[in-house]
Amino acid sequence: MKRNTWQREAVRDALDGTEGFISAQALHSALHASGSPIGLATVYRALGDLAASGDADCLQSPEGEAIYRACSTGHHHHLICRNCGLTVEIAADEVETWAQRVAAEQGFTAPAHVVDVFGLCAECSKQAAEGARG
Repeated sequence: MKRNTWQREAVRDALDGTEGFISAQALHSALHASGSPIGLATVYRALGDLAASGDADCLQSPEGEAIYRACSTGHHHHLICRNCGLTVEIAADEVETWAQRVAAEQGFTAPAHVVDVFGLCAECSKQAAEGARG
């Protein structure tokens, strides 16, 4: 078990205070802007530890960058706006059923999966449509 250090707590607090997903670099910049001397490598390690322990969600952005956010409890999936980053946690019972069935058909046990759906939220879709007309 990892011990809690001031650095890990600073990263956890900063992540808790962030809306949506954020990259390690952006979180590091925010910490530095608030006066923290924490190093970038330490931010990466702390985020990795938080994700491994289930205290943070980690996913890959459409650009391939790892992004993080404070995690709610329990298994869930996300709808993520490619434009503004708005993230909505969703239940996906059909995905759960499908994953269990496909794994069992192939002789796999204890299947795990990650499902993140990227698109444009209603507000960004509206702005895009207005921009196309204007």
